[in-house]
Amino acid sequence: MPPHHHPVARKLAAILAADIAGFSRLMGRDEEGTLEHVKRLRSEIVAPSLERHRGRLVKITGDGFLIEFGSSVDAVRCAVDIQERLARETISDRAEPLQLRVGINLGDIIVDEDGDIYGDGVNVAARLEQLAEPGAICLSGKVYEEVRDKLPYAFEDEGERRVKNIARPLKIYRIAPPTRTTATPGSAHPFPTPRDMPSIAVLPFTNMSGDAEREFFADGMTEDIITALSRLRWLLVIARNSTFAYKGRAVDVRQVARDLGVRYVLEGSVRASGNRIRITGQLIDAESGKHIWAERYDRLVEDVFAVQDEITEHVVAAIEPHLYAEEGYRAQSRATERIDIWGLVVSALTLINRATREANREAQILLHRAIAIEPGYARAHAILGWAIWWETFCYWRPPEEGFREMMELARRALALDPQEPWGRMIFGFSLSTTGHHDRALEQMRGALDMNPSWALGRTLYGVALLRAGYAADAVSETGRAVRMSPLDTFAGIYTAFHGLTLLGDRRFEEALPYLRRSVLVFPEFPGHCNALISCCGHLGLIEEAQAQLQHRNRIGPPLTLEQIRRNLRHHAHCALFVEGLAKAGVPEHDAGSKEDRSTALP
Repeated sequence: MPPHHHPVARKLAAILAADIAGFSRLMGRDEEGTLEHVKRLRSEIVAPSLERHRGRLVKITGDGFLIEFGSSVDAVRCAVDIQERLARETISDRAEPLQLRVGINLGDIIVDEDGDIYGDGVNVAARLEQLAEPGAICLSGKVYEEVRDKLPYAFEDEGERRVKNIARPLKIYRIAPPTRTTATPGSAHPFPTPRDMPSIAVLPFTNMSGDAEREFFADGMTEDIITALSRLRWLLVIARNSTFAYKGRAVDVRQVARDLGVRYVLEGSVRASGNRIRITGQLIDAESGKHIWAERYDRLVEDVFAVQDEITEHVVAAIEPHLYAEEGYRAQSRATERIDIWGLVVSALTLINRATREANREAQILLHRAIAIEPGYARAHAILGWAIWWETFCYWRPPEEGFREMMELARRALALDPQEPWGRMIFGFSLSTTGHHDRALEQMRGALDMNPSWALGRTLYGVALLRAGYAADAVSETGRAVRMSPLDTFAGIYTAFHGLTLLGDRRFEEALPYLRRSVLVFPEFPGHCNALISCCGHLGLIEEAQAQLQHRNRIGPPLTLEQIRRNLRHHAHCALFVEGLAKAGVPEHDAGSKEDRSTALP
């Protein structure tokens, strides 16, 4: 008789597979700190989220875990919850921040007697997790169809991919970050004038806990945010004594705005339970009553001042780009002849962030107009330098001419106002480009001292550190910028440059998804293609590198090793960058032209 087989237990389930990006490297640098951080991740973030979203932890591996859900909606909600909470976690002094890669699939699975699960449904989830970039979530097409109309997230179509041991190509989707619904030296007048400046009142944060100790914490948060926002010299911030007059009162935001003469109001609350604390904040356009930004931060209170500092940095970094965008919309809604100097500059910055040739040209016209009206407005000169850098980076202007003009504009901005952060940052970036690294880093650190929560400035500082030979520090700075302002209108450049610094630190596998993403977001920018080609060369992904090289050469001058050596000759990562390009098959010279054609810096 043939042996009797018991029927196996099968069921349809949503499977979440996750692992910690760069776990081996983190363990190599700090075993104890990393293990402590991993234990906190499991007990304080993953376990509570599973309970909320009805997930079953199947098993834990050294650097990851496998979870089963009865619903795709629950699985996706849980993944977003975990990623958001992990991104906001207080980073310990001993361990680097952890980032998870998450894949979710819906499929038929086998459940054994011990509760472990097997089958293609599990294998596909594991493959999706391997394709995800650190901090991201990849979904199979089946999961996407289940949740697309049920969850308020932005899903990005990543196309079809073939993966190991799976017969058919996988349709893949990615979840994008969810959207939460002074006088100038050398001149006679402040630019812009208080009447023209955007203005904000920070109302005392409400203590929802009812105990006096948390009252001090709430007041401290409010005072710290007022102080940090006051560093933004383009923003008029109402002093503490005026806003604290509203403490403990039920107020109408529009009436407060009329009383204090401000455009925007920031309000928030603090709620504590044991050693956990939740801080919420929301930014309101007082004229329309529209909520511009809202966020919630959950923390363990081990060091009150450290939590206050961290939340303050995140709040300021998050709302600054929203204020810029709102001011840009405000200016564009006026008749052209009625736009003031500030409106011209903030409109130009909004246009630069669109990263198209036509928008950049229009931005430069607005900035030249602002400078013609008021030649002493330092920020207009500095942001014109930024527009020209971007124009040069994208091959829309010859490099020598562009970088020279960028440097001159930055010098002019600093001559008008030595305390202008944009002027210092652009001047420092110009010095970095030409290999004057010590002076560059000094200038850029000065800009960040003036505005520590400036995500774009921190990203450029990270690139300068890479050029100077401090690759690990560069990764830390660009990674911090990505975490500080994930919804900034220019966040694509943050991820692109984070990928570049990871490449420069020889962390090729970690760099790859960021660099792939940069080419998807900026498909017409050859500089991003250069970095991806080099990374693919180091990883032996020659077919992908060659496809990128063909695309790259259609949108810019032919890429050669000679050009990159010339462009990066002052930069510490030059040899590594060129090595990857050579492995990818990039030629030494352009055989089709004898002309010396420079390229923009990658």
